[in-house]
Amino acid sequence: MINRKKGDGGYLPGQLLIAMPGMEDPRFSQSVIYLCAHNEDGAMGIIVNKVINSLNFAELLKQMDIVPGHSKSNLEIHFGGPVDAGRGFVLHSTDYESKETMKVNDNFALTGTLDVLKSIACGDGPVDVLFALGYAGWAAGQLDSEMQNNGWLHCAADFGIVFGEENETKWKLAAANLGIDLSLLSTEMGHA
Repeated sequence: MINRKKGDGGYLPGQLLIAMPGMEDPRFSQSVIYLCAHNEDGAMGIIVNKVINSLNFAELLKQMDIVPGHSKSNLEIHFGGPVDAGRGFVLHSTDYESKETMKVNDNFALTGTLDVLKSIACGDGPVDVLFALGYAGWAAGQLDSEMQNNGWLHCAADFGIVFGEENETKWKLAAANLGIDLSLLSTEMGHA
C-alpha cells in the first residue's frame, strides 16, 4: 500500500519508477521512469532508459528546420512511453525555464515546445537534458493499483541515472539505490 502523507497526498512526482522483473508489458519491461506528475487524477512520466536507435537528434533538428550549432545536437532520442509517441518532451535540469515549462521540483523540469529544442541546438538550453518521444501515462488510481500488485518499485530520482549515458545499466542502478539486486527477485507476482 502506498503511504500518503497529509499535505502531499503521498504521491510520487519527482521519483523514479523501476519495473519489477515480472513486468508483463514489453513496452515497460526493465524500464526506469521519471515521474513528472502523480496525483489523484493520474500519473505521467518519461522512460529514461530506452533509446530509439532509428533516429538521432541531429536528424530530428534538421526535419524541424532547426540548425544545430552546439555539441548537444548529438543527443540520443529516448522512447518516453507509448502515449502520444509523435510528440517530443525534454526532461531537463531547472537552469532552463520558459512559460511552458513544468517544474517538477527544485532539480527537474519538463518542457514540450520547439523553443527548448532551439535553445538546446544553439547552446542556450539546460545543462542536463533527456529528449524523449512519447510518455507513459496512467489514469486515476491506475499506477497505485499497479504498484500494489508488485509491478513497480520507486526511489528518489538521481541525476546520474536520469541523465546518464549508460541506458542499459539504469534499471539495475536504480534498484541498487534501494539496496535491491533485481537478479535475486522472482518474476512471479503474488501476495502473502
